[in-house]
Amino acid sequence: MTHRLTTQASEMQAGSFLASRAFAVAGASADRSKFGNKVLRWYLAHGLPVTPVNPRAQSIEGLECAATVAALEPDTGLSVVTPPAVTAQLMRDAAQAGIRRLWLQPGSEPAGWEALAAELGLDVIGGGPCVLVEGPRLLPPRL
Repeated sequence: MTHRLTTQASEMQAGSFLASRAFAVAGASADRSKFGNKVLRWYLAHGLPVTPVNPRAQSIEGLECAATVAALEPDTGLSVVTPPAVTAQLMRDAAQAGIRRLWLQPGSEPAGWEALAAELGLDVIGGGPCVLVEGPRLLPPRL
């Protein structure tokens, strides 16, 4: 089933996320069959500045990896493609690093993610919409 951003507020939230100056993919993988790699390549295909976040890899798709979200700039939009238990800690780490905009890709959401986001002061997209599906129609036109 395809999930769509259906409310104007959700579209505005996604538009704000996609207006970030830089992006990162937590859970990026060198394996091209994995979702984390597909999300990373989506950013690359759209000419967006992106950093893979993977504590065990030096580089993915020719890009130097950040070992943790603490290595990212605070104005980074962070796509999350990690198991729910990892995502919960990642949300805490992102808040501590000053990263406020997260897009939890389907299946990465921990139980209670909305309450955790509110507690941490994060602007989080989750609960179904995927950047691969929603992102293309929400990107600003390229000149």
